[in-house]
Amino acid sequence: MKRVIIVGASSGMGYEVGKLLLAEGWQLGIAARREDKLRSLQAIAPHQVTITCLDVTSQSATDCLRKLIESIGGMDLFFYASGIGHQNRTLEPAVELDTVRTNAMGFTQMIDAAFNYFATHHGGHLAAITSIAGTKGLGAAPSYSATKAFQNTYLQSLEQLASMRHLPITITDIRPGFVDTDLLHDGNHYPLLMKKEHVARSIVHALHHHHHVVILDTRWRIITFFWHLIPNAIWRKMKI
Repeated sequence: MKRVIIVGASSGMGYEVGKLLLAEGWQLGIAARREDKLRSLQAIAPHQVTITCLDVTSQSATDCLRKLIESIGGMDLFFYASGIGHQNRTLEPAVELDTVRTNAMGFTQMIDAAFNYFATHHGGHLAAITSIAGTKGLGAAPSYSATKAFQNTYLQSLEQLASMRHLPITITDIRPGFVDTDLLHDGNHYPLLMKKEHVARSIVHALHHHHHVVILDTRWRIITFFWHLIPNAIWRKMKI
């Protein structure tokens, strides 16, 4: 039986991907801050799911992760789906710094822990949900787009590091457009919203095929392609 650790499994894409992997017979170790939400996923197949409460920004997070891995007998896939994001047009410092703590510092310590585990346990598959928001700096959400660009570059760097060290570690960077999850239920308008169930199926397909970078969906692949081509002199004047 294959074993997966999902960090950020209490809601959103972590929860949806967890349900699909359960249906395929995977053994799950799931983690998030909200135990009640984790238990709702565990209730689907109690014998296949082990839970732990974990805050990715805490100093104890890596120890919690290690114990969760041990509790399910190892890890073949590490799936990271934790993160926060807010529009912050008034540039409130608390919002920006909290986003950096979670999406940069918390991300780094958890991804590093998973990479190091695979480095000493004959390899594995490390996957993380980042975002198309890392394509360009977005004025409405500065720290969010900046931390997503950080995540994109960090995962790319780890791919090169794995190659340099001859480690059999596959890394998948999953970059969705706007998905209809609780994260976007903030009263703002988001175009081209995708259904979370559809996105989850696409993510699982990408995991099975060991894709490296996945932009979801086709519409967002086209949009981000053209975003790359827009000169900075024009981009800085656009209202996005």
